[in-house]
Amino acid sequence: MDYRPLGRTGVSVSQLCLGAMMFGAFGNPDHDESIRIIRKALEAGINFIDTADGYSAGESEEILGKALAGGRRENVVLAVKFGVPFGKDPNHRGASRRWITEAVEGSLRRLQTDWIDLYQVGVPDPNTDIDETLGAMSDLVHAGKIRSFGASKVPASEIVEAQWTAERRGHGRFRTEQPPYSLLTRAIEYDVLPTCLRHGMGVLTYSPLAGGWLSGKYRKRQEVSGPGSAARAQRSGVYDSTNPANAAKLAAADALGALADEAGMTLIQMAVAFVTRHPAVTSAIIGPRTMEHLDTYLAADGIDLSSDVLDRIDQIVPPGVTINIADNMWNIGTPALSAAFRRR
Repeated sequence: MDYRPLGRTGVSVSQLCLGAMMFGAFGNPDHDESIRIIRKALEAGINFIDTADGYSAGESEEILGKALAGGRRENVVLAVKFGVPFGKDPNHRGASRRWITEAVEGSLRRLQTDWIDLYQVGVPDPNTDIDETLGAMSDLVHAGKIRSFGASKVPASEIVEAQWTAERRGHGRFRTEQPPYSLLTRAIEYDVLPTCLRHGMGVLTYSPLAGGWLSGKYRKRQEVSGPGSAARAQRSGVYDSTNPANAAKLAAADALGALADEAGMTLIQMAVAFVTRHPAVTSAIIGPRTMEHLDTYLAADGIDLSSDVLDRIDQIVPPGVTINIADNMWNIGTPALSAAFRRR
């Protein structure tokens, strides 16, 4: 397993980060099996785990707490996200000081730990001043409850704004960004990744298989059933072959699958290697629901892509291009693209 600096935090993390979204009701409700998956990932050399309080309403964190008991916690770099609605209370969401200071205590309790290595704003909060968020996160660092903090799905312009605000107001700064990135979702190559490099930020990308589109099961001339987990089905909906965006993604996924076959690797191996080999990417978040899923991800460790393969990938999906713009998650990070801002 390859280890890399997490931005300029001085911490080294594995190039594969174990994503915990599938542990619990969202994916695998069997706690014992989920714990076995987590521990096998640790045995394989993964030392980086990402979860969120919103994953199965905190159940994912509880499973991780059990899995990391017995001395395992000390060797793990634990990343936690917050910000999505947690229950019905209108103040149990977002990035206000009120919710940050309350949410971190809940996560620490469920994870059975005294500290979180990387605490992340899971979704941008346009209703909270960035100065308020950075101040609250900095106070958590000073209190010893978290070591560093970052964000997810933040546009490049807002990344820069947050860096400037931190410097001018004397706060700690966002050390990491967590965007979607895959062979089918390449928009961040245009500005987010260069911006993170410029500011010395670590980048942990999620959805390297584009929500399952690069798992190998989305190929022409074979039946496509759609996402296999409840969480992914809820996010992307039932597969609709008549949707033009899906037709374009299927064509690209099929072409990429044929390229992987020709190169003598699985599409999963090619997809994960493509993400982890970008110079701005620290780690790719993998989200196994079963032990078999974990094994297929681990098989990507150590895979290198030749210049010829990379050139042919660019012919299928050009640099900076996302096949379906909705996969950029701009509806969350960039409200200026919402219907109201487009005069609708």
